[in-house]
Amino acid sequence: MKDYDIEGGLKVLIANAGDYYYAYQGICPHQEVCLAEGYYDGAVLTCHQHLWQWDITTGKEIGLAEAPLEKYEVQVEDGEIFVVQSSALKVAQLFMDVSDVTLQRLDQLARREKYASGSTLYNIGDPTDDLYILESGRVEFLIGRDGTSPAGFVLRKGEVFGWAALLENQPRRIAKSTCLEDSVLLRLNGEEILKALESDPVSGYFVMRKLSTLITRHLASPGEK
Repeated sequence: MKDYDIEGGLKVLIANAGDYYYAYQGICPHQEVCLAEGYYDGAVLTCHQHLWQWDITTGKEIGLAEAPLEKYEVQVEDGEIFVVQSSALKVAQLFMDVSDVTLQRLDQLARREKYASGSTLYNIGDPTDDLYILESGRVEFLIGRDGTSPAGFVLRKGEVFGWAALLENQPRRIAKSTCLEDSVLLRLNGEEILKALESDPVSGYFVMRKLSTLITRHLASPGEK
């Protein structure tokens, strides 16, 4: 078991089980802990800090773990191991149940943009035109509470923010987002997303249901999280 830094600053963990190799995100989804420093018995990966565990063949959570690991495709050619990165759109929980046709349409709408560390993507009060998906890097997402005590989140690949772009009667941002390091984002216009979902009501239903869960999690008070 070993971790590697690949293009885009992404840390990937590679482990073998028998004759097969598996690649996953190299950072624990709970906190900023390198999973390569954990324990691996050939079948189960354990984070040494909080004892979260995952099945190495699927990345699914076991026991105390509350989130799966992001899995990457592995190709082995002439003894060399290659990791194929998946699109942030495809791993975004918000769009996980969207049909292939609609996902392809959303992919065509996405604009891939690079931002330097310290860049502010939007401030409280800015127009809610676009939705963002983090592809690489780290972004801090601060939600204002009565303009005084913000609730903060550090996002990882595939996480969606700027979701007010999908809400009616929400013309202004209620949060601020800032890049904590050089980051790559997918940016999609909210109105165009809604048009794509209107043409696929089933996918639209799944997205809106997940969106309500996402909003509830982010707006909950610290004692409710």
